[in-house]
Amino acid sequence: MVDEPPNWDFKDRDVAILCELANDPQLSSRELTNILDEAYGIDVSHVTISESIRRMRDEGVFREAIIPNEEYYTFALFEFKFNTDHYAEGWRDAMEHIRDDKHTLFYFLSDGEYQWKTVMMFRTREEVSRWIHECYKEHGHVIANIRNSVVHNVLKFRTDPRIYEDLLNDAE
Repeated sequence: MVDEPPNWDFKDRDVAILCELANDPQLSSRELTNILDEAYGIDVSHVTISESIRRMRDEGVFREAIIPNEEYYTFALFEFKFNTDHYAEGWRDAMEHIRDDKHTLFYFLSDGEYQWKTVMMFRTREEVSRWIHECYKEHGHVIANIRNSVVHNVLKFRTDPRIYEDLLNDAE
């Protein structure tokens, strides 16, 4: 994960590339060349597109992740409430345990009573229960409560390409 926020001056071309890749991540640079020309009126070589994608990736403008089809896994939202009596001496080990666990897809901090949240993937609901049990055994002195919800009937699981249009609006 990149510690510094990306320093990127978005061009129309960059936003168009991001929109098209969000719509179809498997597009080749040659296919993108044709799409940019036909849909956006942007005439650019596939070499320039490849270089733009590489530079945006290197700068951290976007991240790539392989996310399995939701039919293979049970997705669960976990929320962690802390035991403040033991938080100071054990928070880092607990945080790193959760962050680095193979089941963790997305991990973030939030405000409110439950301040750590994670989306995790498991093959079965029994694995979810076993994970919670083991987490309490190892880090229960830091964690006062784990609230979990199984995510089912996923109705949208992709980035909508229109979100990238906001990047151009922010630059104006």
